[in-house]
Amino acid sequence: MKSFAAIVNDAQVMSAGMQNNATEAATRGWTIEKTGKLTTTRLETSSLNDEQERLKAELKMKTAELDAKMAELKAMMNEAKKVVKLGFPQAQWKEFGVTDKR
Repeated sequence: MKSFAAIVNDAQVMSAGMQNNATEAATRGWTIEKTGKLTTTRLETSSLNDEQERLKAELKMKTAELDAKMAELKAMMNEAKKVVKLGFPQAQWKEFGVTDKR
């Protein structure tokens, strides 16, 4: 399976070849319009790939931000749970969402 870069490069070479040999290609049914569409599609594909890579980077940063907040939340919950267990009778723990037996 070819990589994205290889396919885009092949499309660029094909487009240039079709432009340079438009008369011969036309005898086989390939029009100048199709060459233009090939070029446009290649450029749009590259643009979409760039956008996708940017979004992947944003997602990676957002995931790291979420992981950090989750770690902070877990630490706070553990501390709060300790306060409940040390400061309140076991019968009242359910009020705080603590379902531990001890």
